[in-house]
Amino acid sequence: MPDNDLRARQNELRARIVAEARDWIGTPYLHRASCKGQGADCLGLVRGVWRAIAGEEPEALPAYAADWAEATRAEQLVEAGRRHLVPVPLDRLRPGDVLLFRWRAHLPAKHAAILVTPDRMVHAHDGAAVAEVHFAPWWRRHLAFAFAFPGA
Repeated sequence: MPDNDLRARQNELRARIVAEARDWIGTPYLHRASCKGQGADCLGLVRGVWRAIAGEEPEALPAYAADWAEATRAEQLVEAGRRHLVPVPLDRLRPGDVLLFRWRAHLPAKHAAILVTPDRMVHAHDGAAVAEVHFAPWWRRHLAFAFAFPGA
């Protein structure tokens, strides 16, 4: 029975993550922002879902420019994911997981999204509002890391 209770709590948490991510749909893109309905970038979306699900953000947001990954070559998103989230094998993705993408194989991961169904994700990107999109083959090819929220 305890395993069933744990699974039920995990499924409930994942459903809350998905619902919260979808609640951000339509939020305009705004670099470094994380305010539902006002503005968010891809990290801001994940930060906002974190605040709604887990409470206060676990660390201060570092300064970053739009080209930070190209400039630093550091895996800052991955390192933060490892500090605060739970790594997930790429062949075991579940709705509610945080996805990190590389634009090119030799560059650090610099884009984040939240998986909302096995074939759909919510993300924010420059020039568009937060949207739910198909987790298409292009995205799957660029997927580099995945993480679960603690407790999920």
